Amino acid sequence: MSLSHAEWVDALRDGDLLGVRCPDCGTIYGTPFAVCNECGSQDVETTELPTAGEVYTETTVEVSPVGFEAPYQVGIVQLDGARVTGRLTGEVGIGDRVVLDGVLEANDEVAPVFTAE
Repeated sequence: MSLSHAEWVDALRDGDLLGVRCPDCGTIYGTPFAVCNECGSQDVETTELPTAGEVYTETTVEVSPVGFEAPYQVGIVQLDGARVTGRLTGEVGIGDRVVLDGVLEANDEVAPVFTAE
């Protein structure tokens, strides 16, 4: 069964990270996907992701879009086989260990917040 965006958001609000896993090739995604990008399988399954990982890449936004206050840091966090984009808080850089520390809700968008472990 495919993971919907609403299910992903509800889990995030409860402190859980969900993703999808392709049982055919083993690829894991950190957000809802209906079809595996690697092999084309439509049999992707919902999977629970770890809430701790390593910063894969990061940047600081100095000029923010309307509704956000700059500066703030965003990044991609490697969680075992999946990568998740989220807000980073504290002094974190590439390679640092981080843990899920909440959810950011702004402008009808929801994103995970990670902080130094």
